[in-house]
Amino acid sequence: MSNLKSTLELNNGVKMPKFGLGVWKSNNTEAKNAVSTAIQNGYLLIDTAKQYGNETGVGQGIREGLQKTGMNRKDIFITTKVFNGDQGYDSTLYAFENQLKRLNLNYLDLLLVHWPVDGKFIDTYKAMETLYKNGRVRALGISNFNTERLNQLLDRTTITPTINQMEFNPYNQENEILSNNKLQGIQMEAWSPLGGGEALADPVINQIAVRYKKSVAQIILRWEYQRDLVIIPKSIHEQRIIENSQIFDFSLTDQDMELINNLDKGQDHRVLHYDDFKWHNPNGSWGDEVDHCEDSPANYAD
Repeated sequence: MSNLKSTLELNNGVKMPKFGLGVWKSNNTEAKNAVSTAIQNGYLLIDTAKQYGNETGVGQGIREGLQKTGMNRKDIFITTKVFNGDQGYDSTLYAFENQLKRLNLNYLDLLLVHWPVDGKFIDTYKAMETLYKNGRVRALGISNFNTERLNQLLDRTTITPTINQMEFNPYNQENEILSNNKLQGIQMEAWSPLGGGEALADPVINQIAVRYKKSVAQIILRWEYQRDLVIIPKSIHEQRIIENSQIFDFSLTDQDMELINNLDKGQDHRVLHYDDFKWHNPNGSWGDEVDHCEDSPANYAD
């Protein structure tokens, strides 16, 4: 029976929970409370990034959640990402140590290249390979890599990524990237799985939700779960955190799965466009600054 403890095996043999909590656009206080709440309600996967400016709050939430549940560090799976402004070999190694300090952890379960900054992402990943070989990280991955940049990475590095974390939702299904990842043995993980809210108003999904007596969000998350994605919906509200996870007591029929599959509108419906981040330019301004959250900006400096 599938539940929040269900895992999949990554290409290096590490087992990763299939459902977790994302904390994008949460400040440190919100992230702390959301992470603690999620762990107390059975979540085992937590996803953050230096870019989000809330690693300190996530670390506090981890400690509180583990303390209140009696679980140990090894019982949960923690992901963070290499910040665009830290990319490069030596700078990645240096930044990693500071990220661990903010999270108050002595190892990571998964480390991702947040964006493929041209001229830097290869050296960044090579630094991550060093961390992996030294036992500081249990698995390596990438985020927001299209097929071209994934192939560049595979040609010049030795460890195949375990994960490619992409925006994925009913209106933006990234099927070409998903197919290529599968061929390479790379697991797709969905960020913004609810599509920034646009898909929540879709009449087809709403009709399905009525028939199953489930929320629209639950229908979308169940659809992604049945497509064998790792899912990390974001919420800072306890009721929503709990509701999002209640997708294991029903299954969508093949017909309903296909109805949602047919809603794909392509990359024009991305929440974030690659060009907005200027990730092809190592000196670009977008995505190179931490999103400072108002509650504790001092936590972001290395």
